[in-house]
Parts: sequence; C-alpha cells; structure tokens
Amino acid sequence: MKVKTILVSQPEPKVENSPYFDLIEKQKVKIDFRPFIHVEGVSGKDVRSQKVDLTKYSAVVLTSRNAVDHFFRIAEELRFKVPDTMKYFCQSEAVAYYLQKYVVYRKRKIYVGKRTFTELSPLIKKYKNEKFLLPSSDKLKPEVPMVLNELGVDWKQATFYKTVVSDLSDLRDVYYDILVFFSPSGIESLLHNFPDFKQNETRIAVFGNTTVKAATESGLRVDIQAPTPETPSMTMALEKYIKEANKK
Repeated sequence: MKVKTILVSQPEPKVENSPYFDLIEKQKVKIDFRPFIHVEGVSGKDVRSQKVDLTKYSAVVLTSRNAVDHFFRIAEELRFKVPDTMKYFCQSEAVAYYLQKYVVYRKRKIYVGKRTFTELSPLIKKYKNEKFLLPSSDKLKPEVPMVLNELGVDWKQATFYKTVVSDLSDLRDVYYDILVFFSPSGIESLLHNFPDFKQNETRIAVFGNTTVKAATESGLRVDIQAPTPETPSMTMALEKYIKEANKK
C-alpha cells in the first residue's frame, strides 16, 4: 500500500527547516499536524490543596517547558514573588533556555542536565540540602520519582497542569495512510475519540518504547518504529518506510 497522507499527532513545527517539510517535498506526501492531547493548568487553589507552600522551597526541578510556564503562572496566581536565590534544575538545555522567558539567566543558579532525567541527578546530588519542588503534569514519568528517591533528597511533587485528551470528532470521516504517535497519551486520545477505531490498512508509527507498549496493549499493529540505530528520528523512520512502500 502506497503512502500519500500522514497525520502527525503534534502541533505543526514553527521552524521553516523542519525535517517534516523536507519529507513533504522529497517524498511528495501530504502531512497534516494535529495535537491529540493538550495541557490545561490547574488552579492555585488546587495546588494549595496538595499542601504545597511555595515559600518552603529553595529549588525547583523543571522537566519541560510546560513545567516552567505553569510554575510561574501559579507563583503569580498565589502572589508568590520568586526569590533571586531560587535554584533551577533543568532536565535539558531547551528547558533552561526557555527559562530565560521568566528569569535573568545566571549560570550559578541554573543547573542543566543533558537530556534524560537520570543525567540531571549528579547536579541535584551536589545540592542535596536544598528543598526541591517538582511542578509536573498528572502524568509523571516513573523514572523521575525513582531517581529523586534514590538520591535521598527532600522533595515534593505537585500537579501544576494536566494532560487532557483533545476533541478530534471532526476527523471521524477523514482517513490517513499513516498515523504518527509520540506518547501513550496520544494513543489514549485516539481510542477515546474513536472507541470503534479499526486499523485495517492504516499504518501506525510510534516513537519510544512506552508508546509502542501502549499501542500494542490497545490491540494496534505497529508498522513503523523510532528511534532505532538506523533511524534515530521519526522523520527518518517515515522516509525509510515511504521509500519502500511507494516504489512498489
């Protein structure tokens, strides 16, 4: 079965040089972008009900740009002036860079991991006497509390925002050759919106082991998978598959 249409369950890339746009041009396929999930902030009252007093923490652990936005949103809502002495532990450079939207970038107070949360742990360990707040979504990767508990630091997780299924009802009668997923929540959204979904000839592309697991446990057939040593990105995996499928 040839590939002509693809739906990517994420927002459209804002950068002009996105590899998705190269894929459209080179492989002559149509790619649509549509977030299957979105984030909604919880209220300051909800955060208080989790017994969180922002004045009690000297460090914040930030795993995503959403965590950055919602930490400062809640601080403002609760009229908490974030002190200049606050330390920020950011999971990646992208998160640290985004933090500049809210604070003056001072290297001595911003500590940056490489990519995974485990890679951030040596930096947290150096400052184990701090009191750490982890503002996160209601869907927290199990690696995060596991690492923090192993370090033996004083920390608290609080839900500052939630991952919510988007309404996709307008796609009910729209069909794509490939559906692309990046998280178990995306799979959950598909089946929530279309409980009678039949895969038939639709190819499913997934990124990451947890997404593969969610897809297969939901009875879906995974046709394209990334990352692999040969195709470390989703666009590379799609291109490889399309070349094979479309040459027949």
